[in-house]
Amino acid sequence: MEAALQTNVQTCYHCGDTCEKEPILAHDKAFCCDGCKTVYELLDENNLCTYYNLEQNPGISGKEALNESRFAYLDDAGVEAQLVSFRNDAICKLTFYVPQMHCSSCIWLLENLFKLNPGISESTVNFLRKEISLTYLHGQTSLREVVALLARIGYEPEITLADTDGKKTTKPNREIIYKLGIAAFCFGNVMLLAFPDYFSVANSLQRTFGSFFGYLSLILSLPVLIYSARGFFITAYEGIKQRMVNIDLPIAMGLQALFFVSLYQIVTETGPGYLDSFTGLVFFMLIGKYFQQRTYDTLSFDRDYTSYFPVSVTLLKENGEEEAVAVRNLEVGNRIRIRNQELIPADAILLRGTAMIDYSFVSGESEPVEKVTGEVIYAGGRQVGESIELEVVKAVSQGYLTQLWNNTIFSKNESQSVGTYANIAGKWFIIVTLIVAAGSLIYWVPRDTDMAVKAFVSVLIIACPCALSLATPFVHGHTVRVFGRNKFYLKNTSVVETLAKIDTVVFDKTGTLTEPSAAEVSYVGKTLTPEQEQSIKSVLSHSTHPLSQRIFQSINSDIKSVENFKEFAGKGITGEVDNHVLLIGSASFTGIKPVGDKALLNTTVYVTMDGVLLGYYTFFNVYRSGLKQILCELDDRKLAVLSGDNSHEEARLVELLGEHAALNFNQSPVQKLEYVEQLKNQHHQVMMVGDGLNDAGALRQSDVGVALTNSITNFSPSCDAILDATSFDKLGLFLRFSKTTMRIILATFAVSLVYNVVGLTLAVQGLFSPIVSAILMPISSLSVIIFATLSVKIAAKRAGL
Repeated sequence: MEAALQTNVQTCYHCGDTCEKEPILAHDKAFCCDGCKTVYELLDENNLCTYYNLEQNPGISGKEALNESRFAYLDDAGVEAQLVSFRNDAICKLTFYVPQMHCSSCIWLLENLFKLNPGISESTVNFLRKEISLTYLHGQTSLREVVALLARIGYEPEITLADTDGKKTTKPNREIIYKLGIAAFCFGNVMLLAFPDYFSVANSLQRTFGSFFGYLSLILSLPVLIYSARGFFITAYEGIKQRMVNIDLPIAMGLQALFFVSLYQIVTETGPGYLDSFTGLVFFMLIGKYFQQRTYDTLSFDRDYTSYFPVSVTLLKENGEEEAVAVRNLEVGNRIRIRNQELIPADAILLRGTAMIDYSFVSGESEPVEKVTGEVIYAGGRQVGESIELEVVKAVSQGYLTQLWNNTIFSKNESQSVGTYANIAGKWFIIVTLIVAAGSLIYWVPRDTDMAVKAFVSVLIIACPCALSLATPFVHGHTVRVFGRNKFYLKNTSVVETLAKIDTVVFDKTGTLTEPSAAEVSYVGKTLTPEQEQSIKSVLSHSTHPLSQRIFQSINSDIKSVENFKEFAGKGITGEVDNHVLLIGSASFTGIKPVGDKALLNTTVYVTMDGVLLGYYTFFNVYRSGLKQILCELDDRKLAVLSGDNSHEEARLVELLGEHAALNFNQSPVQKLEYVEQLKNQHHQVMMVGDGLNDAGALRQSDVGVALTNSITNFSPSCDAILDATSFDKLGLFLRFSKTTMRIILATFAVSLVYNVVGLTLAVQGLFSPIVSAILMPISSLSVIIFATLSVKIAAKRAGL
């Protein structure tokens, strides 16, 4: 009767829970509740039942009644404004924390939400952070409907007061601590029960209670197998499904071998088993994982450039003065000035000026959007046109700015790297490990069964390629931190590898090799009236170009409002003041023939008003101090200069860079890009160093684009790194240090190889027990971490960084 009842028990097709009451039968399937049935029908109607093919019973239980009326607060415009990170006439963007994510089916379903609600245009999952980034069309659906849909399919986002007041916090993941605690408890008790096996004086105790102790140890080991060690089995299984060999596969095999051999020996009473080794193995490996996670989290925090990301903004004080401040120091209520091509660092209200906002960094749409006074402008937009005044209404999220900088739209195709080599080496390392383990098992089985199990498991556990997977991120992580400390900010760690391969360095001239703020400016032409000077300064105030700013600083006057301001990259600027049209820029831009020899021999900026030439400003370029020494440090690489100026300083540049340097003058932004592309086609690894304005295309086209800047306001996804002008003299040092870090990675590989060769030799001979191997494995990871950390620190100290 009992057996008959047992066979009638059914599990829910959606969530896998046991149907405790009468199962709900629909579509030839059993469901535990109406909630699970409803979710299945929703997926079935939208042809999304592939969800069930990716995992067995992947769904979240729907037993709890869903009261969608509790989401009514999301209809409030104020709440929506706090949750939404971007909004325009068509779309809204926001990110939710979804703790229910647990498998590949979750990812698949959440990234196919657009099939369930056509108003959702895009959804991207960050599985490690359990976050989903959504883009929805607010004309077709509402925030409340989006959240209700997520809740209906079992993935209700966690929305707290912290989210609605703009102060988001991330909850720490404590699962590994719980797993470690259970493993420690079970390991301690199994060890205690195994004492009769360790001491001959306890033979009588073993004879009396041996079988009981064995079954008790088995019961204590089950939570370790099912919960604490679950991560190893899941990762190994996922790898097999994807036809990949990962580092958890040999560990999972070793754990299975220990547990099932122990189970067999206890049930057949042929031996005490190895459950003490099994539980101890999981315990020590979890200690290693915990230490590794904590160390890596600390490293990630240390290298997190969002804490010192070099973006500043012009703050307007109450007395009318301007001050450059770091965006992280901006507060709600601050007034800021944003000039042409500058990024809006925080959500703000437009107070003054004509705002034409390019949101391509956020939405991918490059068509500028016009904003009127009083409208909210979202962080991440770039002003196109005259300068505008804004009042900050939401705290700055530098994490959000970093997300824009790392946007995949602007990413480059990464070539083969040491990280990739580590993955390949790791795969073959595991395959060799499995062959060695199988060989040792075959060798020892006919001779000594206990030794066979010990050698097999020890080989699988001790030969862990953790060092291969840890070496690259730890070395590069510390390198990024060292560079950041020296005001050289990299977009991500992969840039370090690319820097090490650079064989060609291309410089922009104005603002890069020259020091704009130190350049001597002289005016030649008609005597300017105070009104004309005021008009010129007013137009120049909207430009961030180094030459514009230098002339702006040389004119002592107030500024007026400017209409129809436009800036043409590499050519000049135009604007209308008091109904007079001013053009400021090159001779060809202003339609003027170059005047006199003096103009030809210097960098020249012409000024016309209503088509009439007023005069021109000439710059006696001052090159950056120590430039000769900097360029000497790069003499083992091909050097080139791309300048928008004429060739009047060719002799000076030849003296600085040498006769073999390629000098290119009168280059437009497009020509700069084409030159870099040509070098790459010749299989050169190119680093472009420019000011980030006229060089945006060339910076992106190069293998490494470095934006050199004085004020550090030119935040641009086109660049891979931002270099503070005060650290320009360390450029050669940074390149050399990148090569040093690659050698450190290879040295770390060598340390790992020596450790594994020695360990495998002893393990094959059965000289290591599985538990000793488990202790040595985290120690090997620790040795790699310590070696990588100390090596980078010592190398940085020797290099003077």
